[in-house]
Amino acid sequence: MNILGIPVEGVTMDEAVHRVADFVAERDRPHMVVTANSEMIIAANYDPLLGHILERADLVVPDGIGVVLASRIHGQPFPQRIPGVDLMYQLLQHGHREGWKFYLLGAAPGVAEQAAAAIAESFPGIQIVGCRDGFFSRDDEEALLKDLRSSGADILFLAMGVPRQEKWAAAHLGSLGIPVAMGVGGSFNIWAGVDRRAPKWMQSVGLEWLYRLLRQPQRWKRAGALPQFALLVLWERIRGRGGTRK
Repeated sequence: MNILGIPVEGVTMDEAVHRVADFVAERDRPHMVVTANSEMIIAANYDPLLGHILERADLVVPDGIGVVLASRIHGQPFPQRIPGVDLMYQLLQHGHREGWKFYLLGAAPGVAEQAAAAIAESFPGIQIVGCRDGFFSRDDEEALLKDLRSSGADILFLAMGVPRQEKWAAAHLGSLGIPVAMGVGGSFNIWAGVDRRAPKWMQSVGLEWLYRLLRQPQRWKRAGALPQFALLVLWERIRGRGGTRK
């Protein structure tokens, strides 16, 4: 479905995992997976480079409840919301069985290592072949790229925030020999215990965004994207644009 110019796929969680498994098997070219919320889609409408990256991504899934509601406004409701942290968990679980190798890049110093330790505890024997925080300079970058190329990773999880993680992946993924890159936002923080997710009942009714706002009041400015997104989607529907891509 085309939502404000961005192609978002209405897949189930199982379908998303199997799509990524196909990407891992197709090692001759890199694939980018994006978990899109309304804030990201709004940003893409003002940032041509981000918009171009999302349009060319191999899989864009509906992370935020606003994107799911947009699909309903267009009369073609997505089967479910696919939060990035949940998709990451499912890919770790599937990849653990399949022997995939994972690389964690991003978050504050020490967080990726804590997340890797928690993942290893949840999935004994899982192959975490590298982890590094997202605070690296241009001088550090070449050593990082060399480490990524030699890691043998199947999936690179990026927790550097939007749009940096998407732009960084688009710039470098083609030279890394890693089949899949996926931006996961604050997922490392959750794995590391730095942040907590909303209670299950808030997740189930689409209020996870409100929980984050209550815990992090500094996010209120970013929340302004939500009503703007809703108005633009309604206007898109009224004008007869959006919906199924031709």
